[in-house]
Amino acid sequence: MNTPPEECVVHVVDDDPALRRSLRFLFESVGWQVRLHASAEEFLDIATPPAQPTCLVLDIRMPAMSGLELQQALRERGIVMPILFMTGHADVSVAVQAMKSGAVDFIEKPYKDQAILDTVAAAMRRCDEALQEAQRRAAAGHALAALSPREQEVARLVAQGQPNKLIAAALGISEKTVHIHRQHVMEKAGISSAAELARLMLRADPAALD
Repeated sequence: MNTPPEECVVHVVDDDPALRRSLRFLFESVGWQVRLHASAEEFLDIATPPAQPTCLVLDIRMPAMSGLELQQALRERGIVMPILFMTGHADVSVAVQAMKSGAVDFIEKPYKDQAILDTVAAAMRRCDEALQEAQRRAAAGHALAALSPREQEVARLVAQGQPNKLIAAALGISEKTVHIHRQHVMEKAGISSAAELARLMLRADPAALD
């Protein structure tokens, strides 16, 4: 992971103040930022899509809103972040269900410090990779948005491997015009080959060349 530890954030949601303090000390010992929340509702009030590597360490059983209910509420709001559930032995089957709903892992109380550190670190790497991919996708979309409608038509056919002659026939224009549009596409997108163009289009939209 390229992001330094001090830019990573762990949110701890648990109604046990002693456990929250213990986890703060543990996570801060490796350089992560830590945010503590006494209830699921408290976290939900401030929850936003992560802009930096983030992990939510969440107790399954809490008064009022449970960890599973918070997981569902976040999903309904389109807020995606890695969730690590903490659970008692009796709740393992519930934790398995949470993983089926998207949680990255669960850990039983009492937990071992290194086990929870390793699990959160893995979740941070996953989140970091997802954020970087989203940035690349946005950059690719921005580059393609600069193309004119005709250039976008030409770009799609070029990325599909069509030669200029067939592109000209498909669009009802001359090969020379296709060549000019093709040059403009490459210049605007900052690329030099059809293969690079295909990668750019697929990064912006995996269904772009269907």
